Amino acid sequence: MSGRIVLFGATGYTGGRTAEALVGRGVQPVLAGRDAARLAALGGRLGCPTATADVTDVASVGGLVGPDDVLVTTVGPFARLGGAALAAAVSTGATYLDSTGEPPFVREVFELQGPAAERSGARLLTAFGHDYVPGVLAGALALREAGERAARVDVGYFLSGRGRWFSRGTITSLIGIAGSPGHTLRHGAVRTENAGARLRTYEVDGRPRAGVSIGGVEQFALPRLQPGLRTVDVHLGWFGAQGDGSRRSLRSPAGRVGISGVVHATSRLPAPPAPLLGALGALAGRLPRDPSAEALAGCRSHVVAEVFDDYGTLLARTRLTAPDPYALTADLLAWGAARALSHGVTGTGALDPVGAFGLGALREGAASAGLTSP
Repeated sequence: MSGRIVLFGATGYTGGRTAEALVGRGVQPVLAGRDAARLAALGGRLGCPTATADVTDVASVGGLVGPDDVLVTTVGPFARLGGAALAAAVSTGATYLDSTGEPPFVREVFELQGPAAERSGARLLTAFGHDYVPGVLAGALALREAGERAARVDVGYFLSGRGRWFSRGTITSLIGIAGSPGHTLRHGAVRTENAGARLRTYEVDGRPRAGVSIGGVEQFALPRLQPGLRTVDVHLGWFGAQGDGSRRSLRSPAGRVGISGVVHATSRLPAPPAPLLGALGALAGRLPRDPSAEALAGCRSHVVAEVFDDYGTLLARTRLTAPDPYALTADLLAWGAARALSHGVTGTGALDPVGAFGLGALREGAASAGLTSP
């Protein structure tokens, strides 16, 4: 292993957990960022080298990484702060992983940066965490069971438990993508679609859970595994009325309506005005940086993939569960970065987890991060 793992964001919540997960796997990443004092303290505690660099400056990031290195970044919102690290990885031919869950950024990686990365030899693995590795893995396993008749895949993400699950960074990212266009796969092509345009109900632990449509990696990854796929939909059910733990719902004349239903109903409204988004961002900035440790200890992630034929007949169903989403993201990033450094990845350009590592290796790596069949 002649290269290094360079990690940006280690002084944040998700990045700090990722640094610890890397060290737990026997890897000492270079902890990079602008705050030399905080990095030195963290590096001293973890036994990791540090480097001062600005993640929002292409030249600064590019000065740290080369074609044999693995660049990992957890610094978001990625739409605002992630472009420079991505561009630096492309220009230097490095391997790149990030923790984004933002659909517009995911689409940018696959459609805009992917071709440039193919030319430079860079290897891009975006959204390599709770969003959206579990859905790609669950979809791949379900497709393998379904066989050649598969025409449509639906993937749903759900959380169970109680309390404050989300970090300040997650809330800020959610606000940042409010009103941004999402994407779906229709008639074999990725198409623009408002987030929340469609609502679907899945059975999770014997109960119905509603989710709203979002863009993910699955719309790009799963057709590579099954070229005959015509439709891929991804649904987010974190805020459903059934079993979301936070009990957040609204009363209406028709009864109890989950926040997922409200998002669906308002998906065709105009995008929120900039002053409102700014005010929401300011409020998010006053939230605690970290989610509740007690809430995360009782939180479980559930991912369901269902495969159908052209006539709507269910061919296969796969369900995976994991501990809290931050633990899963940190462990998946750590596994992916360590695996890329020690074994390399297959292909160049914008890659998906199955194509980069193989289904068997990805399944083993995910299991080591706690993502398994119940």
